[in-house]
Amino acid sequence: MSEKLIEKNITSNKKAKHDYFILQTYEAGIALVGTEVKSLRQGKANLVDSYALIKNGEVWLLNSNISTYDQGSINNHEPVRERKLLLKKNEIRKLNKAVSEKGNTLIPLRLYFKEGKVKVELAVATGKRKYDKREDIAKRDLNRELKRRFK
Repeated sequence: MSEKLIEKNITSNKKAKHDYFILQTYEAGIALVGTEVKSLRQGKANLVDSYALIKNGEVWLLNSNISTYDQGSINNHEPVRERKLLLKKNEIRKLNKAVSEKGNTLIPLRLYFKEGKVKVELAVATGKRKYDKREDIAKRDLNRELKRRFK
């Protein structure tokens, strides 16, 4: 009997692939409170301008916005707060080594549900220069033009 990995995308950071070269990706769990999970099930999250830091051997997700839950009471969560990412120690060591190199940073690429649990796709990335971005846009336009001609 083969198990299907059920993944449901919540949100993705589309700006990340435009602004960064993705070097390596990791899958991490995330520590959330109940109303955050309910809000994520409604798809109310934003990863633009969010990043991750390693503090005291733990990985933290900063500037990610999970909107408040509509039916939440006074115990509702704060939309923008530090959230702990759950990784194994050897993965954290690898991330720390990769981030210590000049120009590398940790950015979240997407949030998704996997077998009922919320996961974050975390990437080690290097920032693109302005001319790199222009080059990518030119390649995309060229590919689009070629597809139009061969249709």
